[in-house]
Amino acid sequence: IQGIQPGGQLTITTEVENYPGFADVIQGPWLMEQMQAQAEHVGTEIINDIVLTADLSQRPFRLTTDSGEVWLAETLIIATGAQAKWLGLESEQKYQGFGVSACATCDGFFYRGKDVVVVGGGNTAVEEALFLTNFAAKVTVVHRKDEFRAEKILQERLFANPKVEVIWDSSVDEVTGQSDPMGVTGVRLKNVKTGATQEVACDGVFVAIGHAPASELFKGQLEMDASGYLKVKPGTTATAVTGVYAAGDVTDDVYRQAVTAAGMGCMAALEAVRLLAEEDHARDNHPISHHEAERIGVW
Repeated sequence: IQGIQPGGQLTITTEVENYPGFADVIQGPWLMEQMQAQAEHVGTEIINDIVLTADLSQRPFRLTTDSGEVWLAETLIIATGAQAKWLGLESEQKYQGFGVSACATCDGFFYRGKDVVVVGGGNTAVEEALFLTNFAAKVTVVHRKDEFRAEKILQERLFANPKVEVIWDSSVDEVTGQSDPMGVTGVRLKNVKTGATQEVACDGVFVAIGHAPASELFKGQLEMDASGYLKVKPGTTATAVTGVYAAGDVTDDVYRQAVTAAGMGCMAALEAVRLLAEEDHARDNHPISHHEAERIGVW
């Protein structure tokens, strides 16, 4: 059941250069189309609907969708993802994918020898800024306060890097750019204390003010951390509820990469099949025979 954004965040990512198997830069929407085609080729049924409620109190689990359909499931894999928190600027939205990004690991390579701005003051912002110094000529960190929330060791590394400049007490008022070719040319900053504005030229803007996992649907039913990420048992994708698994960015607040999300999806599928096989004492009634389960490595 695909939800509100079929294909996830990669459908709004114009260029992908860190997914295995492709020597050249590929388009995010194209990659997701290929994944969907492969899934359908092996018999996966893809439902274009939105899950409104989920009852995980007993098995089979009960999912109710926007169309009024009710789905029952013995196992459930939650891969609802997470969305980057944005500044909420119209200009920011305009240039997303054309110089505005929320993932330095994904897009940093494209800014080799260029100037970039990182917005934020926590661990994520400082880590993104440090990562970008491997490519960019200059990294300007903009923070609305006069000190970072990031861990001290990260701050020390940041301040010691000659490529980094920090602008305190400032917020991004507007992302400036051009339309031909489409791209960012700078940011207009506003001092939150004095109201004074300044222009900073740059080729890219990385917004690093956190992520919000799409886990609200399962609040009160599954264990979450303080930020809303679903908790899983170490080394697995299993939640505390038997038969419910979580994969990708809805449970991962560290890596947040397409390849790691895909790997976790594989883990969740194998764990779900293993559970069903182990629970089914009437072997002939199971959709996957023990022989087949052994063949694919889940028994």
